[in-house]
Amino acid sequence: MTVEVGQQVADFTLPSQNGEKVSLSDFKGKHVVLYFYPKDMTPGCTTEACDFRDNHEKFGELDAVIIGVSPDPVEQHQKFIDKHDLPFLLLADEDHKLAEDFEVWKLKNNFGKEYYGIERSTFIIDKEGKLQKEFRKVSVKGHVEEALEYIREEL
Repeated sequence: MTVEVGQQVADFTLPSQNGEKVSLSDFKGKHVVLYFYPKDMTPGCTTEACDFRDNHEKFGELDAVIIGVSPDPVEQHQKFIDKHDLPFLLLADEDHKLAEDFEVWKLKNNFGKEYYGIERSTFIIDKEGKLQKEFRKVSVKGHVEEALEYIREEL
């Protein structure tokens, strides 16, 4: 299954940092900022998460919820949230099925070593559950403002 702009996003369910099951359908009536990131506690992912944290209230004013997704286990997500005071959900996609559905599970190359991992990406889903915007191969600097601006201007 491939998720495409303008189409309904199939409902999914994953465990959050506290082990509770969270589904996309839980947020019907709100915009969803679904962001995929490679790994908790790494520099780029920490910067991105803290940028979302610092703008959390602005997203809330626009009726938008932020949900982070990575292959890290729930326990690691909870440590990440506690350490950086993150006010939003982090979902554990340990089998990377959701990442594959959104085509962000990619072959990567780091210092000559190849491995599979998350390609940093953000998806804006509207109140009816349709994908409205995708940001792929995200550069952390300025990205959160870009996502916020899209919701403010387009939705």
